[in-house]
Amino acid sequence: MKLAKENILRVVIIGIILGVLFLMANDGKYVLFPKENNTKSTSKLENKESDDFQYLTEQFADLKMIRYKVPGFENLDLRQKKLIYYLSQASLSGRDIIFDQNYRHNLKIRRTLEAIIANYTGDRNSEEFEDFIVYTKRVWFSGGIHHHYSSAKMKPAFTAEYLNKLINQTETSKYHPLPLSDGETKMDLSQFVSNIIFDQNNDTKRVNRDKGIDIILGSANNYYGPNVTEEDVNLFYQKEFEARAPEYGLNSRLVKDTVDGEVYEQVYKVGGMYGEALEKMIYWIEKAKTVAENDDQKKSFDLLVEYYKTGDIYKWDEYCVQWVNTQTDIDWINGFVEVYGDAAGRKGAYESIVQIKDLEASKTTEVINEYVQWFEDNSSIMDEHKKEDVVGVSYKVVSVAMESGDASPSTPIGVNLPNNNWIRTEKGSKSVSLGNIIAGYGGAASGGGFLQEFCYSEEEIERAQKHGDVADKLGTLLHEVVGHASGKINEGVGTPKETLKNYKSTLEEARADLVALYYMMNEKLIEIGLMESIECGKAEYDSYIRNGLMLQLRRIQLGDNIEQDHMRNRQLVAAWAYEKGLEDNVIEKITRDGKTFFVVNDYKKLQNIFGQLLREIQRITSEGDFESGKELVENYGVQVNQEIHAEVLQRSEKFNSAPYGGFINPKYILVEKNGEITDVLIEYPDDFETQMMEYAKEYSFLPSVN
Repeated sequence: MKLAKENILRVVIIGIILGVLFLMANDGKYVLFPKENNTKSTSKLENKESDDFQYLTEQFADLKMIRYKVPGFENLDLRQKKLIYYLSQASLSGRDIIFDQNYRHNLKIRRTLEAIIANYTGDRNSEEFEDFIVYTKRVWFSGGIHHHYSSAKMKPAFTAEYLNKLINQTETSKYHPLPLSDGETKMDLSQFVSNIIFDQNNDTKRVNRDKGIDIILGSANNYYGPNVTEEDVNLFYQKEFEARAPEYGLNSRLVKDTVDGEVYEQVYKVGGMYGEALEKMIYWIEKAKTVAENDDQKKSFDLLVEYYKTGDIYKWDEYCVQWVNTQTDIDWINGFVEVYGDAAGRKGAYESIVQIKDLEASKTTEVINEYVQWFEDNSSIMDEHKKEDVVGVSYKVVSVAMESGDASPSTPIGVNLPNNNWIRTEKGSKSVSLGNIIAGYGGAASGGGFLQEFCYSEEEIERAQKHGDVADKLGTLLHEVVGHASGKINEGVGTPKETLKNYKSTLEEARADLVALYYMMNEKLIEIGLMESIECGKAEYDSYIRNGLMLQLRRIQLGDNIEQDHMRNRQLVAAWAYEKGLEDNVIEKITRDGKTFFVVNDYKKLQNIFGQLLREIQRITSEGDFESGKELVENYGVQVNQEIHAEVLQRSEKFNSAPYGGFINPKYILVEKNGEITDVLIEYPDDFETQMMEYAKEYSFLPSVN
């Protein structure tokens, strides 16, 4: 009976794991990224799948556009369909916010580009106009003029003179007028926009963490006024320890008066910053409340509305607690959530995801809850840093119905929220795998060859081909569900955001990765049916070292240091492990035919090394040891071996596929009779430009300057 049960469990769990991935989509180990591409052409692409649904619609620059299905939507009852429609409208109503958060001039620039597309009277068939369209699509995709991943200012393939010509030959219209301020001429607008777009020495990076600079003044994002310094931020948010401290600063812009130097917050709320968009969101949330699935969900809507009306950060925590405790088939994420776009790690980017629970795929996910305490008890971290009782870990598979803000077009394929540590510790969290988004990426996937190029041996290639997919997804599952839920902060120590400051995100991602890595070579995973053999763990180790020391360098341009938190995390872990294992040749650097390879020679010793680093990073986190955390990140996670970097870029040139993917949302259409909604239909648009222009027309609620 026991063996039969375990075998059945193994089959079911592995099936689920194959649809589970919790990292950001473009952080996956087999999504490989070359240097920034300014390819001019936009190409329509063929569908990989044998069915009639076309996932991949077009490719331009370094981007590909994908559609996603919403399985089962047609089978929902009318109440549920209306709920999805209302929540989708609320989500899209906040779309402008992320553009303004990313850069203070983004909305004015975006609307200038949109006005040209709508109203330009000149030649639309020229190569230059094609270049202009590609650049505009990149701006839409990235939520502004800085690359969505590298955060570097994107370079147009056309000239400032051509942009001036476009603006001069653009007429006005009701829905897409040129964003002219009072008294501003077309010439003024052209000069203003051109100076920003083409000056690569001004506002160069949306997020700048270069060593030795003021990371606030050096970052172009709009979370802080242009004269606010890193010292201003640290002093303003220097708080006395609170056991249940909210995420201070999450929903505000910090500014400094130019006359008296007073530093204060412009809070995101009705009547405050972004109030116009928040009012529209509230309108649709109130509509959603009328078709809520239960009283808990109604209460969560009420709390979110109150939060948006008042801007009270304590109300956000109250909402998050209620959201964690709310169990429904239709759920959503909405708020100022992730802080990766802020070099100081305080300001939340607007994000929204409407989701439908996949009932079949979620039936057996309770196995995670069953063993989460075992993982905590058997971790390599010090006993005093272990949780006595891991609570409230909730994991399920969902289908996305709509995405907006920081989650679109470049989208996560899994989420673990809320981020506030005290809520996660005392109340728990929700982890979701976005099943239909994963399916969309799979449907749009192109051919490979990377394994053959960067794996040292046939054995390594065969292991990756047989076990790599499950290994990657299982590692990510453990990262999100177990890793982020593990460990505790010492009594009297502030939150990692307060103690570790700008290194918090990198260290937290490293900590979660290390939890997963430490257990990937544990026979317990075989016993409970999560993997078939220890070869799966070996495949994950091979992949992690290969990616952390080499492959991920394809994401940045030659000569650059690493800025992005997930990239810093992966190099930190891999480089530290390589260095600590040198004496025993645990990871060997081998050159063959002029090519570099990193080969794992001893997997058990590497597991031990991962356990040592996990123990240290958990200590740093638990004790709030800023200096030790800083030393780890700066010494191992930032600097790039330029010879290896150049080699990786050269070896990767043969793979001509767009490295980044993003999604075109479905469209919901109301069917009405005698003023009553009788049905909600779903359509799957296939043109990114058309959808972006429709969104600009229907959901532009903020002024061009905020």
